[in-house]
Amino acid sequence: MPPLRRRGEPMRHAVLTATVDLLAAEGLAATTVAAVARAAGVHETSVYRRWKTRENLIFDALATHTDETLPVPDTGSVREDLSSLAEALARSLATPQGAALLQLGTVFEEGALQEGRRSYWQARMERAEALVRRGVDRGELAADTDPHLVVEAIMGPLLARVLLTGEPLEETLAQRLVDLVLDGVRAT
Repeated sequence: MPPLRRRGEPMRHAVLTATVDLLAAEGLAATTVAAVARAAGVHETSVYRRWKTRENLIFDALATHTDETLPVPDTGSVREDLSSLAEALARSLATPQGAALLQLGTVFEEGALQEGRRSYWQARMERAEALVRRGVDRGELAADTDPHLVVEAIMGPLLARVLLTGEPLEETLAQRLVDLVLDGVRAT
């Protein structure tokens, strides 16, 4: 079947969706520009024209998918914001796409993939750290709170369970992690 004549946002959406689907189903090695173009029903040259490289395409797809599935909440409460984000992450990681994209986000290869991975994680961390900074600004958290450490302490166990142990992400885990980090474990 000949490629469709998609342009603009419909073409971008089709290509990014096809990229995520291929990454989840076939893995990194099988996610070539040619395979993505075929799956999206577009010309391969259209993909290269827009993204220039396979790595640019992969990390745009990864970032777009993550940003859509993990919107940054702003409820007015740091506890609610962090809980909402952690719960959304847990739900995403429970899907084949989320688990596959997490695996891709941890690929330690040289060159463009390494730089893309670093840039991807830095942008995701900055988005989550903004929630903590808002909590500091509102006086909900101490002024010397380290936003990066708070985010790592909450999200790290979710990522570790998927990547390292394969343990299930039970429904209450995200909230329990937020409570543990924000309340601590000291006796009162």
